[in-house]
Amino acid sequence: MTKRALVTGGTRGIGFGVAETLLEAGWAVLATGFSAEEVDACPARDGLRTAVLDVTDDASIAALFDGIDALDGLVNCAGINMRGREFDMEVFERVIAVNLTGTMRMCLAARPLLAASGGAIVNTASMMSFFGGPLIPAYTASKGGVAQLTKSLAVAWAAEGIRVNAVAPGWIETAMTEPVRSDPARSATILGRTPMARWGRPREVGAVAGWLLSESAQFVTGAVLPVDGGYAAA
Repeated sequence: MTKRALVTGGTRGIGFGVAETLLEAGWAVLATGFSAEEVDACPARDGLRTAVLDVTDDASIAALFDGIDALDGLVNCAGINMRGREFDMEVFERVIAVNLTGTMRMCLAARPLLAASGGAIVNTASMMSFFGGPLIPAYTASKGGVAQLTKSLAVAWAAEGIRVNAVAPGWIETAMTEPVRSDPARSATILGRTPMARWGRPREVGAVAGWLLSESAQFVTGAVLPVDGGYAAA
């Protein structure tokens, strides 16, 4: 039977890299984007369905799950970064609402279906789960929270057969990192700090997420796995 996955933020960036990896492994994937424009811009792939979803809105989540009768994997990739603006409290709260509270909302919504299938969750933490980000206090706080939330849910839901893990991407080639990649000085600093001396690719994060959802990881839960070219180790 074909495995079924829901990937939030799956229409672009790391989320799309996850979706592509799962599709190649034979999964059927529902990928969500925040707006109709994001969804319409998502490249077509066999086995891929798309939908608009606001992870901060209970009604939007409920409407999405009304159309899902079975689920084997949830990958939470929806997230935002408001670099340089996150000391404004409204912006701070918005970032937390999307990245952290939105992840929790999706986990709660998916829980009954995943318990029925013995499925798994992969959340998206970050290297900023471990380091301070002086220009992104909300993003950093939210990703630290995602790492701890992952561990808490892993312990809480293990008896239901639900595994909960997270990937912690480093510097990955996405639209979010484009301003940094296009700045030669900043890019050189980052690559100089990264032992593998290159930017990561979304599909490399997808490969780890796919493994965490697979039967090969059946005894892995509560883990937060860096996918960062050695950045956290250096």
